[in-house]
Amino acid sequence: MTETILDADLPIIDPHHHLWDLRPMLPMFPEPRHRFLETLIPVAHYTFDQFNEEVTSSGHNVIATVFMECGAFYNGAYGEAKKVVGEVEFVNGVAAQSASGLYGDARLCAGIVGHADLTLGAAAGEVLDALKAAAPTRFKGIRHQGAWDADPEVLGPPFHAPAELYRDATFREGFAELGKRGMSFDAWILEPQISDVTELARAFPDTPICLDHCGTPLGNASYAGKLEERFPIWREAIMELGKCENVMVKLGGLAMHNCDLPPEGPAAGWSSERLAPLWKPYIETCIEAFGPERAMLESNYPVDRWGASYAVLWNTFKRLTQSASEDEKAALYAGNAARFYGLEHLLD
Repeated sequence: MTETILDADLPIIDPHHHLWDLRPMLPMFPEPRHRFLETLIPVAHYTFDQFNEEVTSSGHNVIATVFMECGAFYNGAYGEAKKVVGEVEFVNGVAAQSASGLYGDARLCAGIVGHADLTLGAAAGEVLDALKAAAPTRFKGIRHQGAWDADPEVLGPPFHAPAELYRDATFREGFAELGKRGMSFDAWILEPQISDVTELARAFPDTPICLDHCGTPLGNASYAGKLEERFPIWREAIMELGKCENVMVKLGGLAMHNCDLPPEGPAAGWSSERLAPLWKPYIETCIEAFGPERAMLESNYPVDRWGASYAVLWNTFKRLTQSASEDEKAALYAGNAARFYGLEHLLD
């Protein structure tokens, strides 16, 4: 799908994407594979070259990106708790490659969000320190996903956090270690779990939290055909979470297979004009709940490649924010991400 790029000069910091090589793991999953895995097979190998090509050829003015943990390139030689450091080491090298300027003007992985198992309790602090040491200027915080549903088909492998993880006392003991170090937390859960993030944010009002993917509205498996029915439930939960001043929201992730927006994929070829009405109720509600000063647009690439090319995805967002002021656009597309992840220097 080729489109004329809208507002091509608008600076963008893409605050959520992944890099990985899933090829060694795919044989571990039996046939028939879950739909989630089918979305990833076309991008099973997705590292610097692939993502840089998406960014530089898109026509959008992407000035920087933030890498989001995805269990890639763990190093078992560091032991079970610290194997996660391998991912940050890998991404820090990619960031240095991009920072050389040899591959374009965008600074890919200028911020890095890693993973630490917060169910280690206070011992998670040692892991956080090791992650920071692996990328002293780029490491910003962690994500410990808590996505769970009673229907295992909603997620499929390899996810399935324990139910109510964010309410667990030992998890919260580990979470407290973030605040001691001034680190941020990204929360990925499913729509019925949004209240778990609200309670976590209220318990730790001084720790910056970002809700990923609009809280992941559900339209697959046992939720198939129920997006409209469940929209008021999702909206009420988002509005309540928006009252927590330490929480921001990422606007995106709606092309994931969980949401079914669109239902077809991969790379369904939908235009931005066709996608915009599907995403509009969720994007506009999140901006209403959090305000334009606590929301940031994300690509969630390559996962959202299921529904849109990189160019079309950002065009869709631009259609949805046409009525925003210039200051609001500056915040939504770059400013808020820069503030949350400490990348303000890239806006100079």
